[in-house]
Amino acid sequence: MEEMTLWKGGSSQWLNLGSFSLGLLMSIGIGVAGLFFPPAYLALLIPASWVFWRFLLVRCQTYELSSERLRISQGVINQKIDEVELYRIKDVLLERKWWMRILGLGTLSLETSDRSLAQIEIAAIPDSIQLRETLRQHIEIMRDKKRVREMDFDDVGDSSQLIG
Repeated sequence: MEEMTLWKGGSSQWLNLGSFSLGLLMSIGIGVAGLFFPPAYLALLIPASWVFWRFLLVRCQTYELSSERLRISQGVINQKIDEVELYRIKDVLLERKWWMRILGLGTLSLETSDRSLAQIEIAAIPDSIQLRETLRQHIEIMRDKKRVREMDFDDVGDSSQLIG
């Protein structure tokens, strides 16, 4: 069976609402100061650059779910690409805060047995419920294909501490 892309996407810019709002407030403040001291208008480059950078950070982080793995690409100037095999994903948690539900977004938190990516968060993505189901189905398919089972062991203290 050939590997195929099931979903590709990234986080919503709604994650930057706080940064964008702060940049706007800073720009208004600088604009008012510019009325009294015109060279202050040059300082508008600072919040504009900062807001643009925050935009790029979210824009340049992408996720690609294939039938065998989850690939994460991030970085504006230097790019880092990491991936985790689907059979290594142990748990999938979907969180939808009130503001995310209004906007149709959700955050997936993944716990994996991969050493380099033990925790993965895919924040503020559309159709998160459908993505979670697709992910869950393909995790099981890959576990069956690779003949892998997930086992959890409880941490039990020293046997000399047991009360007999």
